[in-house]
Amino acid sequence: MKQKCFEYFAMEKKHCNRKTCRYWINSKEYNNCCIIGANDGDKITLQSIGEMFKVTRMRICQIEKIAVTKLKEKVISMM
Repeated sequence: MKQKCFEYFAMEKKHCNRKTCRYWINSKEYNNCCIIGANDGDKITLQSIGEMFKVTRMRICQIEKIAVTKLKEKVISMM
């Protein structure tokens, strides 16, 4: 099976430079990959997420609320 790019960069501990990748974020701590950051297990503040995506903490908060609402609606529709 072909190895996914985030698996490669996590295993090799290298930084991804492919900014066109859908998982790319500006974070050397997570090797520029949001999948690696999500799998890290550490808590991340809304401020840090905003800095990675170059948006405000408030915008991240708005996006979070929209996402939670959509997830709740999806769960209810599956019941």
